[in-house]
Amino acid sequence: MKWVACAGAHEVLHPEIVLGFHNLCLVKSVHDDDWYMGSLYDDGSVDCWAGYDDLHEALRGL
Repeated sequence: MKWVACAGAHEVLHPEIVLGFHNLCLVKSVHDDDWYMGSLYDDGSVDCWAGYDDLHEALRGL
């Protein structure tokens, strides 16, 4: 399992879905309905910096 972390938070998200778009990605956590945007690294890890209430809003944020 690769790490998914949010900026400023010292927690690891447990991803249910990861949608990759080159170096960016959207992550849906298994623990809530929010979507998170972040950087997708070559090793598969993700560093999230923004949260959205739903997928539509997150896609618009790309």
